[in-house]
Amino acid sequence: MEALFQRSGKELIGMEITVKGKNVEVTKPLRDYAEKKVRKIQRFFEGDMIDAQVTMGIEKGLHIVEVTMQINGLLLRGEEKTGDMYASLDGAVDKIERQIRKYKTRINRRLRQIGAHLVEAAFTPEGVGAAEQAEEAEEAHIVRTKRFAMKPMSVQEAVMQMELLGHDFYVFSNAETEEVNVVYRRKDGNYGLIEPEF
Repeated sequence: MEALFQRSGKELIGMEITVKGKNVEVTKPLRDYAEKKVRKIQRFFEGDMIDAQVTMGIEKGLHIVEVTMQINGLLLRGEEKTGDMYASLDGAVDKIERQIRKYKTRINRRLRQIGAHLVEAAFTPEGVGAAEQAEEAEEAHIVRTKRFAMKPMSVQEAVMQMELLGHDFYVFSNAETEEVNVVYRRKDGNYGLIEPEF
């Protein structure tokens, strides 16, 4: 884990980076490369503490990198699978950069609510392609709202309900914890469970 603090104008920017391996040894050159790549995201945010976690693993011959960043409650995530760990790192960080560029307006709106903002200088014309500029201009709209009664059920029952409906996720009231949870289908065919923390 590395905690990095550097000055940008009058603001003190902090970034804490955790790099860990899952079924793989994280060598010093790999760790250094991961920290250098993740630090690039810092240029988009001014005066915000960034908590970044990089998880590397190998599964079925693929080098998988997942980068998760938390900035003032805003969560960004990028995942990439390739035949090379360095390429996977590049891809995961690139996905986060694309998310920031695509949702720049909405991210700024969210950050302004807590007194922060994106650094406009980070969005250089050469850094944004025509396709990304077009994506940025398009605002997604909520076109449908669904309301339904939630009866308490077990996680296994929620998975069965999701499968019966043919959905990729299912929101339910967990009978054991009495909290609203989400089960979802992962790309690897297994299931995930989201338990919100307040």
